[in-house]
Amino acid sequence: MWDAPIIAPDQSLQPGWIDDNGHVHMAYYSVLFDRGVDHVYDLLGIGAEYVRTDAGSCFTMEVHLNYLNELTLDDPVSVTFQLVDFDAKRLHFFQTMTNRRTGDVAATSEQLALHVDMTTRRSAPFPEPALARIVELHRAHTRLPKPEMLGRVIGIRKKN
Repeated sequence: MWDAPIIAPDQSLQPGWIDDNGHVHMAYYSVLFDRGVDHVYDLLGIGAEYVRTDAGSCFTMEVHLNYLNELTLDDPVSVTFQLVDFDAKRLHFFQTMTNRRTGDVAATSEQLALHVDMTTRRSAPFPEPALARIVELHRAHTRLPKPEMLGRVIGIRKKN
């Protein structure tokens, strides 16, 4: 039932996203990744419709974004999503952004998200139907290899 990984609908870059260096401004990589997450949340039943009707949402707790290759205005972009881990309230996932023209990985994003009850604005377990879909998705994604960039720590490596 679940694609492994999930491939979000293709996205186009906007002229206003290009910075003085002639490539996509770093902030818009986050926009592209966020749109990919929105697609997956919709599939899981915790997306836009859920937010409007069930008083719940997912909040981003932490993001590690790696910029690997430039994107320019005419580059077609795709984003994949891999669920790495989860519990009753949290999702840990990894996304890869690819330039479809060149096949190069443009960026990766590792993220931890928290399910929130919007009436209390406190963390809360996922509703049962969503949790069942999350379990199924995770089962499908455990067959995937762990992304090489998963779990990286930021810092300056000292040479001996």
